Amino acid sequence: MTAPTYETFLIDEPRPGVVLLTLNRPARYNAMANTMFVELEEFARRLDADSRKRVLVITGAGRAFCAGYDLADAENLPSLGALGMLDQQERAARALLAIRSLKVPVVAAVNGPAAGGGLSLALAADIRVASPAAKFNAAFVRIGLSAGDLGVSWLLTRLVSPAVASEICFTGRIVDASEAEHIGLVNQVSETGDLLGGVFRLTEQIAANSPAGVQLSKRALQANLEVGSYAAALELENRGQALLTRSQDMPEALAAFREKRTPVFKGE
Repeated sequence: MTAPTYETFLIDEPRPGVVLLTLNRPARYNAMANTMFVELEEFARRLDADSRKRVLVITGAGRAFCAGYDLADAENLPSLGALGMLDQQERAARALLAIRSLKVPVVAAVNGPAAGGGLSLALAADIRVASPAAKFNAAFVRIGLSAGDLGVSWLLTRLVSPAVASEICFTGRIVDASEAEHIGLVNQVSETGDLLGGVFRLTEQIAANSPAGVQLSKRALQANLEVGSYAAALELENRGQALLTRSQDMPEALAAFREKRTPVFKGE
């Protein structure tokens, strides 16, 4: 994927098939603005069209992961009409939905504070790895808004239980990295100074597997959060497995097993 230059984040490929997106507004603690929402949605569309990519990692430049919506721009929000505010909200929601809906796994490398919409962005990832400096804050109630914003009320509840999510959202308190790991908000906390190193070791394990197998695993895991029965989940899984046995990667994996070698997956 030949990416254009973005105003609000940087794109790199530090490992084959692994894309690193670094939010790049460090002077504003990588706070969100409308330009970022538009760019994230456009970037996700481009990434989904590139079959060579295997994993996306999102992190922040400087000391913060993302401080949420830029309060310097928020002063105008009360003056928007109802439809104007709905348009604003939907612009932001489309960006985060585009990230969550990517075919490839998304890993949030949370290097510092993730507040408000920054928490929403971290939650939109499939996996979260935190540095010891990471902090999480559903800050919405502190500025007169609801924690029902950009997916928090749906995602956080499923990660940490309804009661824990309620306490975090009603108080607006800070959850540090250690507590985040304890309650299941993050998968793990990295060693000091080794956040991206640990994340890349994880992404190498993901990228070594069948691309189609990983992508349909992600699709099944996400879709089955929303189905209403075990039978419906099995139906979706059956279709995925039937599709994958028609790919080249499964015969390649079986041949590699017989020949005692590492499989060469092509995602075809």
